[in-house]
Amino acid sequence: MSKNKDMLGEEQSGPLMADVAKLAGVAISTVSRALANPGRVNEKTRAKIDAAAKQLGYTPNAMARGLRVGKSNIIMIVLPGSLYYGASQIVPQVLQAINKSLLQSGYTLMIANLARDEASERHILNLAFGGTVRGTIILASKLPELEGRSLANAGLPIVSMLLDMSASGVPSVVTNDREAVREATARLIGLGHRRFFYLAGPEGNYHDVERFGGVLEAIREAGLPETAVVRSGGKLDYQQGFEIGLQAADDFAALAEKPTAVIATSDDMAISFMSRMREMGFAIPEDLSIVSFDGSPVCAFCSPPLSTIKQPAEEMGTAAVDMLLEAIEKTESPSAMRRVIPSRLIVRESMAVRGRFD
Repeated sequence: MSKNKDMLGEEQSGPLMADVAKLAGVAISTVSRALANPGRVNEKTRAKIDAAAKQLGYTPNAMARGLRVGKSNIIMIVLPGSLYYGASQIVPQVLQAINKSLLQSGYTLMIANLARDEASERHILNLAFGGTVRGTIILASKLPELEGRSLANAGLPIVSMLLDMSASGVPSVVTNDREAVREATARLIGLGHRRFFYLAGPEGNYHDVERFGGVLEAIREAGLPETAVVRSGGKLDYQQGFEIGLQAADDFAALAEKPTAVIATSDDMAISFMSRMREMGFAIPEDLSIVSFDGSPVCAFCSPPLSTIKQPAEEMGTAAVDMLLEAIEKTESPSAMRRVIPSRLIVRESMAVRGRFD
């Protein structure tokens, strides 16, 4: 298929910006403005342009636009959803580390979204395809896709953080969820525990799959059956961790044979679970031991102090920036597609020898 250039110098192997303008009944400059800076075009006009572009299958060449207007120093970060202000502060901690590293390298961080609804997905994609940003870091979520467009096709360097997408060709920075939870479970087994209660995140979520996998591996290695662990939860998002913990406490109380150790996949779950357990008359760690995941500072001030697996938020944020800048500046040979930065188990008073239920 032959290639043409539209009036802005973009090589196209399909429909041109002029075709979109004609179908939408607007000027070519309006189409260009709507794609590059959607906020400058009223919603009705933008909707007509979006519909025309979708109907024609038009995709702007973001890389060509970047060369034309100069290289942007803006790095876009895509959040999994709204910022959460519970005990588990991994996302704000990561944002702080990323921002610090970018500033040191002369780049500016732009938060693209505080939700992942349709309007937010469209805004993220407009920024990416409009040439506004130089690269993207996406946190703990899949790439935005909407109306035939995907962030993967925007011509921008992308790094995934807290979600391993290396198998799909996206460089990724993650922690060792599975190994860290396996180590914590093995520590509990070493303390004599043989029955476990697992507080789950959303079923099928990358982190839940990896962390529960670590529990199962430790149990198998100890010669215990998989029935040694009882799952609670699986339907609510990690941002509803406090609610997950409260529901899990009710599930625990209903069990005829009580586990002696609890493994929670976030600090929020563990904190609310532990609080409800005390209200029900259970003693920690005398009746049951508890360990969680994230490493929130507040865990040290719980009663009793909560054992937790601390995620290396600052190190992961710095590594994600380094990986992205390698791709942008191409000053070094590409590093590995997947970088794993280990988490660390912090043992506190919430873990002890098996309790009275044995």
